Amino acid sequence: MTLKRLATFVLALALIIPSAAAADDRTGVSDDKIRVGISTPISGPAALWSTAALGMNAWATHINEGGGIHGRKIELIIKDDGYNPERTVRNLQEMKDNVFVVMGLLGSAACEAGKDFFPDNQIPLINAYGDIRIFADMPKEKHKWFFIAYPDYEDENEYLCSYGIESLGAKKIAHFYQNDDYGQKAEAGIKKAVAAAAGKAELIASVPYQVNERSMAPYAAQLKNSGADTLILTASPTHASLLIKAMAKQGYAPKVLTNFTVGDPIMYKIAGRNWEGTYVTAPGQMGMPGVDPAADRVAAILLEVDPRLKGREYLAIFGAVSMMHLAKGLELAGRDLTRQGLITAMEKIKDWKPEGMGAPVTYGPDRRQGVNAVRMSQARDGKIEPLTDFKVFAPRF
Repeated sequence: MTLKRLATFVLALALIIPSAAAADDRTGVSDDKIRVGISTPISGPAALWSTAALGMNAWATHINEGGGIHGRKIELIIKDDGYNPERTVRNLQEMKDNVFVVMGLLGSAACEAGKDFFPDNQIPLINAYGDIRIFADMPKEKHKWFFIAYPDYEDENEYLCSYGIESLGAKKIAHFYQNDDYGQKAEAGIKKAVAAAAGKAELIASVPYQVNERSMAPYAAQLKNSGADTLILTASPTHASLLIKAMAKQGYAPKVLTNFTVGDPIMYKIAGRNWEGTYVTAPGQMGMPGVDPAADRVAAILLEVDPRLKGREYLAIFGAVSMMHLAKGLELAGRDLTRQGLITAMEKIKDWKPEGMGAPVTYGPDRRQGVNAVRMSQARDGKIEPLTDFKVFAPRF
């Protein structure tokens, strides 16, 4: 065959046979099922956060019991990554030929390790729980594959620190943080707030820890010796609770402010009575059980489906909201479901509150962070009670 004839044959073949990407556009979809992949830390230092995956599963079960979406039921494939980014990547590779979408990638290190997987394999990611700027800083043409409703750590912590300075009279601030994007972005936000306060307060100690550490007594002593009257925590539930207990043993009781990542009232059980009074930024994509009626209605559904979630309603709702985002997109996409169809459908979501909860969510062709919001709250009598309305920040991408 001459080169000219070969070129003609290849061109003709390309017109007849769909590309590999187009052929795989329905991967994970059958006549009666949609397979969804989740990699989450069921084990390891962030195992508490795996309750979010249980919430996703419970809400999917609720949808399925109601007949599914356009005649299809949602099937979850959940894999444990142990809060280890290498295992996250391995899990994603193992799932890629079996799932339609991936949901709820958890941890900034996991997000950083897995970010290119989605555009490279043309698989949508519906919600990620990590540093939003990992995705925002990617080339714009890769944004297509992400839909994320999650606060930006830098915005959140600038607001948190400013609240401490302006409303709580914080003067000497210490920051204890996980030494990765999660904690480092929080550090950047805190420094912005201190700079904007123009001398009202100072950041006198920045104390990072490694995720594999367990002894918090030396850190408690370091923070106590700093003389800080206010402590900002950017930590996992395990490390936050261990530090709070260590500080109590050493008689150190500063005002404590922390992120929504440890906003679950279950912290009372694992950190003890010293959690009382802690200031927490509640996430803007959901409501707070025990306070918001809409969140209580969702919690009741989740508990009916999975009674094991009793006492863990906060993180269960946190995860269920992600499933609500996917379900909304699937509803709008219709029966003729493809990945591109889901993307187009998600882009149509405007000023929507999942089950009436949280700040409004909007996606679009040029907007992939559906909501970037928090509200200041406080741990009181075993609950997390809002102190302010939602503070909505500009979307990061």
